[in-house]
Amino acid sequence: MFMSEPFVLFSSSHLLALLLLVITSLLLYAFKGFLQHNPRGKSIVRYALAGLLAGSEAILDIWNISKGACSPRYTLPLELCSLTLLLSIAMLLTKSRLLYGILFFAGIGGALQALITPNLAYAFPHIRFYQFFAAHILIILASLYMTWIENYRPTWKSIGLTMIFLNIAALLVGIADYELGANYMFLMHKPSTASILDFLGPYPVYLLAEEGIALFIFTIMYLLFFVLPGKRSNAGKTRGHSAI
Repeated sequence: MFMSEPFVLFSSSHLLALLLLVITSLLLYAFKGFLQHNPRGKSIVRYALAGLLAGSEAILDIWNISKGACSPRYTLPLELCSLTLLLSIAMLLTKSRLLYGILFFAGIGGALQALITPNLAYAFPHIRFYQFFAAHILIILASLYMTWIENYRPTWKSIGLTMIFLNIAALLVGIADYELGANYMFLMHKPSTASILDFLGPYPVYLLAEEGIALFIFTIMYLLFFVLPGKRSNAGKTRGHSAI
């Protein structure tokens, strides 16, 4: 019987998966001008992303069922990335600005952290390896699509809403963890695999540290994506007018 090798952090397959994120993001950005002026193309990409997200979740469910691994303690969609995946589908289908404001930060931030330090037991070429990286890359691409193609923009208020969303989600998931004896969102203890939580102290200190880190990362994301580019653009326009 074939046994999958365990996942190795920053192995060649892991680094190639991260490279795939970079390539697909760059391609989306490179074609933004074409898609912005092509309504049919925009719809195709938007619905394709939604369909691929749904497909990745369906593949996970089918795999769990086929292995007899379905359990309320382990396979409910209560991880942060599972929640943002489902909400990303809703955002793409409804073009909700409220969901976008939350998912730009929670979706990209959470999925990126998961991609860098995956809580994954299976290495390439196991189907769970493909499913894991595809799902998390697609979560990021969904919000980048809404940013670059649909020209959506979060605000400072979006960061506050995202923090509220995360805390409400943590409260509800924490109740489920307690009732089920589960550990969704790692609210009861750290994951068994290496992660950023290893540097944030013991339970429950790391939960409080996550709050500050999330707020810091969201602020940096907003500055890098929107504030600084806006200032550079305004500075360029000012220099242009001065030269006339």
